[in-house]
Amino acid sequence: MDTMGRHVISELWGCDSEKLNNMAYIEQLFVEAALKSGAEVREVAFHKFAPHGVSGVVIISESHLTIHSFPEHGYASIDVYTCGDLDPNVSANYIAEALGATSKENVELPRGMGPVKVEQKKVSAY
Repeated sequence: MDTMGRHVISELWGCDSEKLNNMAYIEQLFVEAALKSGAEVREVAFHKFAPHGVSGVVIISESHLTIHSFPEHGYASIDVYTCGDLDPNVSANYIAEALGATSKENVELPRGMGPVKVEQKKVSAY
């Protein structure tokens, strides 16, 4: 089935805590990950939290890559959303490897497959 895009949500555990707390490293890694998948980088914005943690986004022509890191837990929450022919798993797997994740869980969601049908239940009034 055709989709507008593919969205990979990735849970990364056992990551290198120093890398997770290094904003410059994460920013460079995410730009490299985007380019590795064939994406065109448009904008980059990252923020370092005190005492630890980094959040950021790389906006690509094809959508985005994001992260929120928890160095104190060796954990990173990332997502990679691409439109067109790009495979978001290329970027997600590259990031997991570079951060030294010992465990990862990827969930891929097709995006833009049409209207979401929500069944509404009638609630009786008291």
